[in-house]
Amino acid sequence: MYDVIVIGGGPSGLMAAIAAGSKGKKVLLLEKGKKLGQKLAISGGGRCNVTNRLPVEEIVKHIPGNGRFLYSPFTVFNNEDIIAFFENLGVALKEEDHGRMFPVSNRALDVVDALLRELDRLHVEVRKLTKVSKLLMDDEKVIGVRLEDGTEIKSQAVIVAVGGKAVPQTGSTGDGYPWAEKAGHTVTDLYPTEVPLLSNDDFIQSKELQGLALRDAAVSVLKKNGKPIVTHTMDMLFTHFGLSGPAILRCSQYVVKELKKNGQKPVTMRIAALPEHNAESAFQMLFKLAKDEPKKALKNVWKGIVPERWLLFLMQRANIDEALTGADLSAEQTRTLAQSLVAFEMTVYGTQPIEKAFVTGGGVSTKEIEPQTMASKKKHGLFFCGEILDVHGYTGGYNITAALVTGHIAGDSAASLSYPI
Repeated sequence: MYDVIVIGGGPSGLMAAIAAGSKGKKVLLLEKGKKLGQKLAISGGGRCNVTNRLPVEEIVKHIPGNGRFLYSPFTVFNNEDIIAFFENLGVALKEEDHGRMFPVSNRALDVVDALLRELDRLHVEVRKLTKVSKLLMDDEKVIGVRLEDGTEIKSQAVIVAVGGKAVPQTGSTGDGYPWAEKAGHTVTDLYPTEVPLLSNDDFIQSKELQGLALRDAAVSVLKKNGKPIVTHTMDMLFTHFGLSGPAILRCSQYVVKELKKNGQKPVTMRIAALPEHNAESAFQMLFKLAKDEPKKALKNVWKGIVPERWLLFLMQRANIDEALTGADLSAEQTRTLAQSLVAFEMTVYGTQPIEKAFVTGGGVSTKEIEPQTMASKKKHGLFFCGEILDVHGYTGGYNITAALVTGHIAGDSAASLSYPI
């Protein structure tokens, strides 16, 4: 008999097991894979972006999927507590751009190793390569788990921290959703977020822009009426299948929602390579540069305004021969090019599958979870934390903050559980 069983050895599960273990409880951590902390080890490009130091308001803004649910948990344990927690474990952190926090060593494995040492110190029992097949429950409460080999393990509290369906190579294969439904929970529609987009526009099919990156482009997802739903100004990349890069990943969930709303008709994206300009100011700048050096080939006059491949591609679309000189340039041609530089439009028809996404949208409905304890409102002794919840943010330390916060609270609450007699 255990006090607490934690299913899943990812960020939220490790945090839950440590929080429960630090209360002196008998804790069992079950992981179906060979390793603990696999998602942590590959996060932040192998450097592990453990949290974000922005104010709570800002963090919630960067968690567009039910971020408001986290206001209450943040009053119990928050991003500053995460920083203190890791520093107490001997992992010195540093702040980078946009509030992102990384280990000073730039090694994700230092974060994972510190967590594993803490599990060890707290005598948390860990069983790897151990797959749970179902939760054991009666009408009121959870009483334990059944493993795939038929073994039943009893416990007063069970924490489900098995992740979503994104990045399945780390073990997130959606195991927890049917368990949640059996316990009476609603699982909202699952969809990929933070995922590359697919396009079959002619220039994507011809691969002519494959590998071209635009720095700090303003990328918008447009509604049917042409109004932007969202705009993100970050780097982006043209690929052989469509679009990728940070700005695209952030826009992707809005594309998914718009496709659903409009019956899967292609969605228009708008790309502004010169976000500080409008069509008129871009026209004035281009025209002045051209007329100031009338004998020079335009591709050389405008060099450096945007990457050369993008400039030549848009010049071709505006019927401006790259050998043309400023003397022969018409105002109309310049206006066409200026418009493309500030509002190039193309369509996307979908995303890569959820397995290729960084984050899962949807999950166990937050309406059925006590926000200050992560306890199920449906079954006594059952707790959920991390990406299985219907909470999702942008990459940049936001998802991991949600996972570590909800994990810590679930572990702490499960260890403090009082039982009805």
